[in-house]
Amino acid sequence: MALWFDITQPGIATSLKTSGFTATRWPGGSDSDAYHWATNTLCAGGYANANSTFDNFMKDVAVPGNLDVAITLNYGSNAACNAGGDPSEAAAWVNYANNTQHYGIHWWTVGNEEYGSWEYDLHSSPHNPTTYAGAVAASSGYYASIKAVDSTAQVGVVVSPGYGWDPIVLAQAKYDFVEFHWYAQAPGSESDSYLTTKAPQALTAAIGTLKSEMSTAGTNVPIYVGELGSVYSNPGKQTTSITQALFAGQVIGELLNDGVARSTWWLGYGGCSDASSGNFSSSLYGWQAFGGYMLLSDGLPESGCPNAPTLALGTLLPTARAYQVASGFAHSGEKMFAATVSAALPNVRAYAASHGTGYALMLFNLDPANAVTVPVAINTLSSGSSVAVTTYGKAQYDLSQTGVWSGAVSSSTGSWHGTFSVSLPAWSMSTVTVSP
Repeated sequence: MALWFDITQPGIATSLKTSGFTATRWPGGSDSDAYHWATNTLCAGGYANANSTFDNFMKDVAVPGNLDVAITLNYGSNAACNAGGDPSEAAAWVNYANNTQHYGIHWWTVGNEEYGSWEYDLHSSPHNPTTYAGAVAASSGYYASIKAVDSTAQVGVVVSPGYGWDPIVLAQAKYDFVEFHWYAQAPGSESDSYLTTKAPQALTAAIGTLKSEMSTAGTNVPIYVGELGSVYSNPGKQTTSITQALFAGQVIGELLNDGVARSTWWLGYGGCSDASSGNFSSSLYGWQAFGGYMLLSDGLPESGCPNAPTLALGTLLPTARAYQVASGFAHSGEKMFAATVSAALPNVRAYAASHGTGYALMLFNLDPANAVTVPVAINTLSSGSSVAVTTYGKAQYDLSQTGVWSGAVSSSTGSWHGTFSVSLPAWSMSTVTVSP
């Protein structure tokens, strides 16, 4: 969630719960390095919605939505906007949140994408890993200042695997976790085929590089993937299509297999765009005249996309539907298992997990035109009492061409022995829960 969006509008917390979300991040992106929480203001003329104060965010969104919160602290600027960030300002935020208001927020990351020249940074050596690590690790730096007011607070540092930043930061800073941001594509080069069939595995490869860097530094702290998306700027029609939903669903499976502790998608609400800025090529599948980072409708149309259809605030867009379906698969306290797919099913992807006394599968058919029936065998279970399937795919998404934003469909069958079969429609994701 981002501070420039009015989070006090009614129904936002409800829509997030409906989508299956359990975590959120605040105040959002690069604005974090210009943001001063106590005054709800930004340096350099930045904009914060007057209603979107920290307390309103907690009161109107996080608490009623039962969301676990991560905060991005200001590393880029002090309150006077004439130097780099002030650790005492960060510590005061932690103290207020956890000792005064008792919000119990554990995840506190120092800055947003500090390795990038696009980030607001008033330090004398901006975007410098040694300067950043020193600001975190100094005796009066971010880590010590935050721990002094709340020893249970978890302090994170930003990482960017493969670009020279991480070896210095991981070796010299003090931290309890690392935060990694990842986007699959550059604007203008979007490809439905790449996004649905190769991009999720590219994320796992990037996390593998990060784990290797962490191993070299002798650290094994949790990884938080703080921002995820299909394109890092100028979102186009793919962002409101079934193809991004299929990507997002697979990403959840990949992150679970990768052992990632926490992740948040950029963005819950806010950011509608149209063909004046985004990619609306006919080579990309989709029916919409709008795109955007948001997973839920801002209440369309709006100034950024005046040709968008009328959509109520909180309407679940396709990627939010993917999260909703995946919430039936990913449950706290369960564990992942290996899932092997026959070579005869080249368009099927599978993820497997425990599910209470039974099992759960998340299955994807990445063929845009043809359905497939998949026989399923579970090594440790030779029979069961029921199989329940929930599916969201191209068939449901295509209804949006007529203004209908449909949800997933569900079915169930009775007892089975040996194997059971699941029908996967074209371009679809399904969660399957198997009861013994």
